[in-house]
Amino acid sequence: MSDTDLTARIVTLETTIAFQDQAIEELNAALALHFKEIEALKRELHNLGSQLRDVEAHPALAPAVEPPPPHY
Repeated sequence: MSDTDLTARIVTLETTIAFQDQAIEELNAALALHFKEIEALKRELHNLGSQLRDVEAHPALAPAVEPPPPHY
């Protein structure tokens, strides 16, 4: 194998590694964003659960139950 062939292979490998590094960075950024979104959704779910438990614990705060509509 000649020096030119080895140089070409090395350049190809370095190019591939550069693209893989970029892809890994992009995936890491997307993963970090999704983690933040999941944490925000968990907090919101926790807050909604707390609100629901508060309403269930105080029936006076619950919305009034509508009577069924009259039948014709």
